[in-house]
Amino acid sequence: MSFIASKLFWWAANPGNVLLALLCLGVLALLLGRRRLGTGLVSIVALLGLAVTVLPVGSWLLLPLENRFPTPALPAHVDGIVVLGGAIDPVLSAARHQPILTESAERLFAFVVLARRYPDARLLFTGGSASLVDDAEREADVARTVFAAVGLDVGRIVFERDSRNTYENAVDGKRVAEPKPGEAWVLITSAYHMPRAVGCFRAQGWRVIPYPVDYGTGPHGNPPTFSLLGGLDEVHWALREWLGLAFYALSGRTDRLFPGPESSPS
Repeated sequence: MSFIASKLFWWAANPGNVLLALLCLGVLALLLGRRRLGTGLVSIVALLGLAVTVLPVGSWLLLPLENRFPTPALPAHVDGIVVLGGAIDPVLSAARHQPILTESAERLFAFVVLARRYPDARLLFTGGSASLVDDAEREADVARTVFAAVGLDVGRIVFERDSRNTYENAVDGKRVAEPKPGEAWVLITSAYHMPRAVGCFRAQGWRVIPYPVDYGTGPHGNPPTFSLLGGLDEVHWALREWLGLAFYALSGRTDRLFPGPESSPS
């Protein structure tokens, strides 16, 4: 039930949907003669749109997430490598009869690179379906095709295909991988998503080495996009992650509000 509730909540909290709702309410108020209310709502939409366009709002929100975990110096030996789903559109892949990758495709690239760097490491791909309307198609099934196409031995990989979100990635991933205490496992996911992912894995008692990829900002942030769609896209992903961090912390799915490196006090 929480999976469905989180999807519905994000539909309502999505920045683009919020702006559209405010605009529609403003126009409706003007049509009903509520000039002051309508003008105020439309003005709010215009100001927010202008701010997102000319200010690096999305970068300000993304930067703390992406800088939370630095790229690590990996040890000479690792016992396992786990990559989270989110880099494949399984529904569109099925419809087009070929793998369709998302903007997070760097996750798969890094997984292949590290799998070849550590030929004795155990490998895990964890990702099922995040769709509310079509859960028959699973990311793990498409990932098998992708890895085979680039020459990676899929016999080395355990494919977990039931998880629907980050929390279930950690729970179901641990169930199938059965990591032992003291083992060194590398966790690959997008940099902005790494704090929540690490928090989930730690809450399951699975200590991992964070290996962030798929950056959307430079080390010191990005300049303004001067594009409403570009700026809104950055705000979309950043706000989604901050809300996810808050929800996961309140529900006990992570070990703290803003998970960071082991030595981080916050």
